[in-house]
Amino acid sequence: MLAAKKRFWIEIMLHLLFWAGVFYVLTSLDNSHIQIYARRPGPHIASDHADEPGVSAYVYIILLSLVLLFYGNVFWVFRKVIRYKRDAIRLAICAGWFAMVFGANYLIDGPLFNRANPDPVPPPPQMKARLDSIFSAPHPDTVFTRPPFDAVNFTVRNWLHMQPYILFAFLVIEGLAIAYFFLKEWARSELRRTQLQANQLSTEIKFLKSQINPHFLFNTLNNLFSMAQAKENDELADGILKLSGMMRYMLYDSNEERVPLGKEIAYLEECITLNKLRYADEEVLVTFEHPGHNADVNIAPMLFIPFVENAFKHGVAIGQRGAIQIAITVSGGKLNFSCVNRDYSAIKKMEMNISGIGLENVKRRLELVYPGKHQLMINNESGKFMVNLEIDLS
Repeated sequence: MLAAKKRFWIEIMLHLLFWAGVFYVLTSLDNSHIQIYARRPGPHIASDHADEPGVSAYVYIILLSLVLLFYGNVFWVFRKVIRYKRDAIRLAICAGWFAMVFGANYLIDGPLFNRANPDPVPPPPQMKARLDSIFSAPHPDTVFTRPPFDAVNFTVRNWLHMQPYILFAFLVIEGLAIAYFFLKEWARSELRRTQLQANQLSTEIKFLKSQINPHFLFNTLNNLFSMAQAKENDELADGILKLSGMMRYMLYDSNEERVPLGKEIAYLEECITLNKLRYADEEVLVTFEHPGHNADVNIAPMLFIPFVENAFKHGVAIGQRGAIQIAITVSGGKLNFSCVNRDYSAIKKMEMNISGIGLENVKRRLELVYPGKHQLMINNESGKFMVNLEIDLS
């Protein structure tokens, strides 16, 4: 925690130093390249010294425009456009924001620039004639280090002529914003990946500490399956076979980062079948709609099972008529999972320990695996418990 706060304040200081440097460059250009020479009364009208102007108001406006362009891109524009798949739309939005900030700076700063840099006022005709005569026949002891007053050339004295320099500054800040944004996104991605690996490792370690020998487990299930067949108890044999498949999926397939949606659907179907064995047919009616086992989609494993187990745990009661509606749809690059069941237990909080995965664990996994690409809604209204999970698969 302390290290994170320290990094945060270091980053703030670096930002302040950067903008202080930008401000120094702008004021340096303002004082050295846009010089205003004032007429001086008296005999020393020809001089090599220019008045030292203060920081003009338009310099602050330019700085604020650059700050707005940078942080507007980093915290708003880039975060929006990265969700679009078409590069043309991304480029159009970025270009629109750039043009809007640059155009606003041009319109606001123009009058301020012209006020700070007025056109030079030529000397009266009599004084001009006197100066011309002096420069045409100077005294041997007179040394002039500046041309006549009306010949002074300003480096830049027109706001329109300043635009190439301002545009260059805006393009530099735009490039720095792009580099900063993607560097931060890369750092966040690496942090999420590290956290996910640590979370998966911790889960695997806890599971390995508590699991029994899988070979012994499968051999025992095979023996029970043979015994059930010998007794011609097909329902029990089918339940044992499904349990064996579920255990194999949990032990081996679920260790993968992504699994085919078809495997997850098959696992849910077996889980539903086993849970229904505890109740009479009229006590629970389960409908499960899905796109089929051949859906060409890969997802993180074991995300839906806690909600299904919770539906059987709290939505079915012996001697009561219960109904569970489960649906999985895939459309437009998005997967939607919903589970609706009757509420027989006045649920105050979902507390699940199914396969070592609780609700908080599921939420944490969603944040790590699908950061910013999922939406989980849980409602308990009118005696029904409703779960809706939407995942952006793009």
